[in-house]
Amino acid sequence: MSKATNKLTAAAVKNATTEGQAQRKLADGGGLTLVVRPDSKVWWMRYRYNGKERTYTLGKYPAVSLKDARAGREEARRLIDEGQDPVTQRATGKTDRQDASANTFQAIALEWLEDVHKKTVGPNTYPKNKRRFEMHAFPKLGRRPITEIKPMEVLDVLRIVENKGQADNANRLKTLIGQVFRYAVSLGRTPNDITADLRGLLAPPDVKHYPAIVTPDEIAKLLKELHAYWGHPTVCAALRVAPYVFLRPGNLRQMRWSEIDWDAATWTAETTKNGEPLVVPLASQVVGILREMHTLNGHELWVFPSGHGRGRPMSENTVSAALNRMGFKGLMTGHGFRAMATTVLTERLGFRAEIIEMQMAHRVRDVHGRAYNRTTWLPERKEMMQQWADYLDNLRTGDNVVAIGQTASK
Repeated sequence: MSKATNKLTAAAVKNATTEGQAQRKLADGGGLTLVVRPDSKVWWMRYRYNGKERTYTLGKYPAVSLKDARAGREEARRLIDEGQDPVTQRATGKTDRQDASANTFQAIALEWLEDVHKKTVGPNTYPKNKRRFEMHAFPKLGRRPITEIKPMEVLDVLRIVENKGQADNANRLKTLIGQVFRYAVSLGRTPNDITADLRGLLAPPDVKHYPAIVTPDEIAKLLKELHAYWGHPTVCAALRVAPYVFLRPGNLRQMRWSEIDWDAATWTAETTKNGEPLVVPLASQVVGILREMHTLNGHELWVFPSGHGRGRPMSENTVSAALNRMGFKGLMTGHGFRAMATTVLTERLGFRAEIIEMQMAHRVRDVHGRAYNRTTWLPERKEMMQQWADYLDNLRTGDNVVAIGQTASK
């Protein structure tokens, strides 16, 4: 590679003008040229590759100085001597950099949050989980290519959260990071989910036990109070429906009229806490309550709309707050209906655990670890939900409930 004969000086470059021309070119040697226009100065390099003349742009002055332009020229000439085209090499390098940028943990996590997670969780869950990434994962892992992240790097991030006494938060963050890795695996952007190697290394999550009433006598008293409650019609209806369906309060309050199939007597909860749809059989008692509600607010989006602003469902604490006002504070919450149903359906009515778990929107797997479809055991669940509703009504009215339990499916 021959050495270029430099002709320009830093002062000449700085003071160069078009001298009244539309464009003026100042050669420095070795193909390097400063192209001077009225509003800019740009460095070009002319060269021949495979018998054709090409132009390689090195950048604008003063961002690219004379010294930088000469260094760029020498690098380009080195590539030419090695049989490579500088323009092609730069385009390839730019693509590689773009690919690397798109393959960082943060880029993939944000993509997963927007394209997958946002569509499968409730409106409150998405921002909470995005904030978890922003606070804990992105500062340490965000700029790292996902293919280069090691299990210990993830564990270090989780330990910081865990050491603050936030075991539950650490476990949730581990689950989210694992979901991002599995998303990347599905797209071929990383070979495996490295969080699988961290199984059992974190302290177990904090177990939250919700107060719940589970004995028949106490349930009977509770149901009588629920039916005697005097308040807003929406709250009264929610209180009466909650024991029958025993889903999470977040699912109940976000029930939409469009999700109810009146002919099939089912409600399809589009997203559960696990991000999966669930078909909920509706006992005749629930259908009756919903039909009453439909005459009042069937024009609304939500079955249980907020009383403090149009276009919103009732707040997640509405049912629990009403229970507190009835004197059940510390004894029962909106979430407690789930424990109540699980206990009674298992111990007194004898239904199979997997049917109950399915109805509660828990993930139920077979012996091979495959998750069942959310419509599984629908006939059995329809029978169970009707018997459960009848059992509750008989408790409330004082009728004999033993016979119902004896006819339950085993």
